[in-house]
Amino acid sequence: MFGYVVAHKPELKMREFHKYKAYYCGLCKVLREKYGFLGQITLTYDMTFLIILLTSLYETESKLEEKRCVVHPMKKQKMLSNEITEYAADMNIILTYYHLVDDWKDEKSKIGLVGLRALHKTYLELEEKYPEKCLVIRKCLKLLQKCEGRNEESIDITARYFGELMSELLVYKHDVWEKRLRRMGFYLGKFIYIMDAYDDVEKDIEQGNYNALIPLHKEPDFDDKCKEMLNYVLAECTSQFERLPCIEDAEILRNILYAGVWSRFDKKLEEKNQEEGKDYGNESL
Repeated sequence: MFGYVVAHKPELKMREFHKYKAYYCGLCKVLREKYGFLGQITLTYDMTFLIILLTSLYETESKLEEKRCVVHPMKKQKMLSNEITEYAADMNIILTYYHLVDDWKDEKSKIGLVGLRALHKTYLELEEKYPEKCLVIRKCLKLLQKCEGRNEESIDITARYFGELMSELLVYKHDVWEKRLRRMGFYLGKFIYIMDAYDDVEKDIEQGNYNALIPLHKEPDFDDKCKEMLNYVLAECTSQFERLPCIEDAEILRNILYAGVWSRFDKKLEEKNQEEGKDYGNESL
């Protein structure tokens, strides 16, 4: 369900792109150092956004390094990391663990089972370190499973639980910014859930999987209604963001929140329009 909170690279300045990539590479480095190769393959740009947001908000000093890696063995890469990178890496592993649990329960995936066994001890250590967060994440995912089990048709209800999960991830400290970060995370989580459902709806219909957007998919203005929902929750999310005192890397964050998160929607809509154009052309022949 991740892979949506990314930068829109064509609109980033070169300096901003290099810094964004340095945070991403820094997270990759920390995942490798703390959790080995298995941790490294869980790397996502979504957690890079979390790092940049919290680093900007708390004005956390980052360490800049230049190192070679497996992916780029010939040229040293710039890597930015700090204590928030460590936090994001931990959250990434926790979410990966629960994703593997779902894969094993739902599909009896052998890969999921192998991953579960490999991460089980690490997860127990993280659960001891973050008991409150693990409890909230586990609770939200169980409520999502119940929605799926009863074929809940309200996307607002199902998206709410993923919003609550994301709101917990954005809270790094219990301080004056907690309430605002929770609200921002809540609406960002709803956006991610709705976007993921939109992205997968045709595939889920074909495969007989649960998707809360399936009833709405029958409507002729399905794409417009989805965009309206997404615009609403994203407006709430960005409203909270703009009230945070984020100065450093604010333009990278705005690029992600105002443009990058729409990348998959725009791509899919373009593909649909192209396909419809082809069909129309065939009919006219």
